[in-house]
Amino acid sequence: MPGLIARLQALLLPGLTLRHALADAEAGKLNTVFAPLAKAARNGNRRAQYWVGKAYLEGRGVPTSRTSAMQWLLRAAEAGETDAQAVLAALYLTGATRGTSAISSVFADDGKMEPDFDRAYRWGMPAADAGSADAQALIGYLLTSGPDSLRDLPKAREWYARSAAAGCPQGAMGLSLAMLRDAQTDADRAAAAVEMARAAEAGLPLGVYLLATMLDAGSGVERDPPGAAKLYERAATLGVRQGMARWGMALFEGRGVDKDLVKGESWLRRAALAGDPEAAAMVGDIYARGGGDLPPNYAEAATWYTRAAEEGHGLAARALAMLYLTGAGLARDPDEAAKWFRISAERGDAESRGSLAQLVLKGAGSEQDRIRTREWFEEAARRGDLVAAFNFGVCLAEGVGIERDERSAAEWLRRAADGVVNAQFWYGRMLAEGRGVDANPTEGRHWIQRAAETGMLEAQVALAEMMVNGRGGPRDHEGAQVMFQRAADRDHTGAQFAMGAMLGGGHDIPTDRIAAQQWFEKAAAKQHPYAMLMLGRYLVRNLAGVQDIPRGSALLEAARKAGVAEAAQDLAMLEAAQAAQATLVQTQPQPVTAG
Repeated sequence: MPGLIARLQALLLPGLTLRHALADAEAGKLNTVFAPLAKAARNGNRRAQYWVGKAYLEGRGVPTSRTSAMQWLLRAAEAGETDAQAVLAALYLTGATRGTSAISSVFADDGKMEPDFDRAYRWGMPAADAGSADAQALIGYLLTSGPDSLRDLPKAREWYARSAAAGCPQGAMGLSLAMLRDAQTDADRAAAAVEMARAAEAGLPLGVYLLATMLDAGSGVERDPPGAAKLYERAATLGVRQGMARWGMALFEGRGVDKDLVKGESWLRRAALAGDPEAAAMVGDIYARGGGDLPPNYAEAATWYTRAAEEGHGLAARALAMLYLTGAGLARDPDEAAKWFRISAERGDAESRGSLAQLVLKGAGSEQDRIRTREWFEEAARRGDLVAAFNFGVCLAEGVGIERDERSAAEWLRRAADGVVNAQFWYGRMLAEGRGVDANPTEGRHWIQRAAETGMLEAQVALAEMMVNGRGGPRDHEGAQVMFQRAADRDHTGAQFAMGAMLGGGHDIPTDRIAAQQWFEKAAAKQHPYAMLMLGRYLVRNLAGVQDIPRGSALLEAARKAGVAEAAQDLAMLEAAQAAQATLVQTQPQPVTAG
């Protein structure tokens, strides 16, 4: 009898021990029952193999080992263990190595490795078919966001619905997003909000955040800024970086919550440091604007703009480019500015394309910048964009990012001239100078005049010059003076010098040297070489009633250093005159006085 009892115990006790171990594992006591589970796993029990894999995956009762976890989970999955199949699918999709529900990692956007969509689908489908709500949500995700070969939005919605009906919060969130995508009416959006609320109530961090955005926008629910702010705060504390950013902005702007600039900026910083480029750009804006008693801090702004721009934020890249261009908070560097303008333009910012083009045409930027700029303009020009046609023509004329081709440049500029003022001016100059086309000063003057009539400064000055010398049409000094005056009043340095030259005499208008000297003063103040020469002459020779030989001499010297050859001759004549004056003084008879 005792022997029979012993044999029965030998047969029954291992089974009892395993059942207790499995029950403890299901109850969350996995770390205390690893040994009996491992023994059963080695003997081929697929449920025990699943739990041993989980133990290695989560470091419960044994050191964490992804390799060992995968080995045991694969054995269990191949034996048909549904939970193992679901976990494997999630691991192949996200690389998650922690968490009792691996599927949560799919919807948390915190993958740790490159996804393997095919293996995820292979293991997810049998688990989903067997009724795993987690796997059903995962399959919905794959069919929605996986590679094109897998995508099937109607089927994705069906799987999400099955998962949601089984109480899976990830399924509810996926179903909500699918419903919003297909929504046609307010009732559709309201039904989607109900599902998102279920995901949020279950504590799914991304669900909390998305429900907050729905309350913020009034999508499917009545707009509720205070309610949205509370959910943003909850999402932020749960670690959702977008929630941190939205919560920070709510605090900073006082939207749905009392304004708190310090706390708001702190949360925006946290979001930025967590990798949110929008938050980093916002922090950059805060420092660039300054506020209260604090002036802008461009150096600090540059740090945050750089962080955002490196993460692909187009407007931050443009802001950073402007700091490099102006030297605010950073050493002025047109080449670096060009780099960031290009990056911003590649993100779709049209204004940055124009800014880059201006820099490139001035010689800044890399060869890559020049080539990319020319490509943009050429693509748009061939689609019929007249502004792009003008810019492409300039690239061809100047050899920017392409071999110089003035004939093709003239063709594109002519095409653009029908609607672009700058093209009218450029094409007119090419006609007047015979660049890329047969010289035709008359036609060139016509196009330049069209541009001048719109108020274009450079065109007004060029037309006035042609009117002075009678090129391409009749000589008209009075008309030229009017044109020069318009441009000079708008602070065009060359026009200010030209006004001085015309009023100084020798033209078919009344001479007024006092006014001429005043115009030379304005142009010389901006370092115009010939204006410095003429003002120097006026002051040395007392041509307008004011003689100042020391200042006049200094201006002549400045003009000489600027490369004006005539200035050297004037200085030599002045030195000779001063030497002769000194000799004359020395040879004058000295007065005789009585002793």
